[in-house]
Amino acid sequence: MPKVKSHSGAGKRFRFTKNGKIKRAKNNCSHILTKKASKRKRGLRKATYVSETQAKTIKKLLPYS
Repeated sequence: MPKVKSHSGAGKRFRFTKNGKIKRAKNNCSHILTKKASKRKRGLRKATYVSETQAKTIKKLLPYS
């Protein structure tokens, strides 16, 4: 059997923790930042975890992680 390729886009966006959870960056922090409050932008800097329903899909995209 040949190896399954990892999805290159998903590999750049997601990281696995030791416990098997998947970390991701929050969106809405790349442009049009003048109208967003400082408090909101500060919260968007922090990483968060992928929901359990989405985690199954991402694990298929990254089989060897």
